[in-house]
Amino acid sequence: MADHEFERALAYGLSALDLLKRGSIPPYPQFYELLYTYATGVNPALNNRINAIFASGQAPTTTLAETLYEEFLRSDVNDRMSMVSQRMHVRIQDVHDAIDTAMATANAYSGSLQSAQGDLERAISAEDLQILAARLLTETRRMQDTNRTLEQKLEASREDIAALQRDLDDVRRESLLDPLTKIANRKSFDDGLREAVSDARQSGNPLCLILADIDHFKSFNDRFGHQTGDQVLRLVAMTFKSNIKGRDIAARYGGEEFVAVLPSTDLKGASIVAENIRQAIHAKELLKRSTNEKLGRITASFGIALFRSNESSGAFFERADRCLYAAKHAGRNRVVTEETYEAVLEDIRTGVSAA
Repeated sequence: MADHEFERALAYGLSALDLLKRGSIPPYPQFYELLYTYATGVNPALNNRINAIFASGQAPTTTLAETLYEEFLRSDVNDRMSMVSQRMHVRIQDVHDAIDTAMATANAYSGSLQSAQGDLERAISAEDLQILAARLLTETRRMQDTNRTLEQKLEASREDIAALQRDLDDVRRESLLDPLTKIANRKSFDDGLREAVSDARQSGNPLCLILADIDHFKSFNDRFGHQTGDQVLRLVAMTFKSNIKGRDIAARYGGEEFVAVLPSTDLKGASIVAENIRQAIHAKELLKRSTNEKLGRITASFGIALFRSNESSGAFFERADRCLYAAKHAGRNRVVTEETYEAVLEDIRTGVSAA
């Protein structure tokens, strides 16, 4: 894990522990998870609820923490996916039962036909022939009714399973989106980066990774509140999304950090993309929606690495993270690439750039 990521995760953990201590809430794993999730800001509904509790002056309690955990962390995407899967299993089982019934009826009908064939091979009276014909007609009608029922169940099941599949696809797509910003989440990024690295190894095409971190976001959050901070995160996410194309992936990596995977893009092209995003973010003057208060502007720092064919995804990420770290220490609101990394470090050492 890169130093920068470790520091960020540690900050979230310390914030969660501080909230537990302030509320005299036992540091059980589920309560720690609840407040760690709150600290990261990845669950906007949870944050809105906790912010409202803080604003009301209500004292945090273990009972309240249990209620919030049950509401926001147990009813997650995995539970919804499991529910849809169970419904699909029930519907498929209904189809199997209908088919079993139809097969049993067909076997019985086949037995009746064989029995009738044996009767017809012998000389039978006209009266017995009428009885046989009536019995075969009854069996035929029963067979037709069973087939008709099976067709109806199959049609209904086909429609239900199609609807369930759509629900399952929706849940899967949702599981790959960050709920606050509606761009790709960490899992989606990890999967996309692995695939992009594999493709780059096979094709030999360039692949670049951009890491970005909103400057001074924690102090901005503390000053203007989490709801305004959430607006900033959405704005940055939208700016990322509007500046990528095709197979590129923009994702919220965690907290105030964003990433972009740029297949078939060299370092120069990735630098242009990052600079466009940086300028677009800096150009927007923020307003607090509730009061129209001007909040000034925000900035972001960027680090960019070009994939090397002999390295792992983790090593690739760490090199981009080092460039981002250099951008932060060189004064923020800038783009640092592998090509400029050493020069930036030298500027930091000699005091040319602001620390």
